[in-house]
Amino acid sequence: MKKLFLLFSHTLTQAQEEDAKVSLGVEVFEKLPEELQRLWSNIPPELTELEDYLEPLKAYMRNEVQKGDVVLIQGDFGGCYEMINFVKSLGLEAVHSTTSRDVVEKTVNGKVEKFSRFEHVIFRKY
Repeated sequence: MKKLFLLFSHTLTQAQEEDAKVSLGVEVFEKLPEELQRLWSNIPPELTELEDYLEPLKAYMRNEVQKGDVVLIQGDFGGCYEMINFVKSLGLEAVHSTTSRDVVEKTVNGKVEKFSRFEHVIFRKY
């Protein structure tokens, strides 16, 4: 059973789930355990290197992933770089979600408010 491990800080949209099933052949979506999600979502900006900080995530991946699984990686640029290389070293596929952006501006009480709406397009391999 092919799994998509979610190494990012958002909730998958229905469109992303459907696309992952069709384009990636995924049957199961694996969220990070709560403590690892907090670690990934809060990478300290003052760290000069991330290898030690990300070791708990790497240990989790070593124990949980199987050949053929896919890992969705989005977030801190340095963290992504480290984890993409790690995931590839395990022989797995790493992907990210591409989006289209629609910007809407509204004037409310004399102030301009800008809203950005993002829509999933495809999963792209790193």
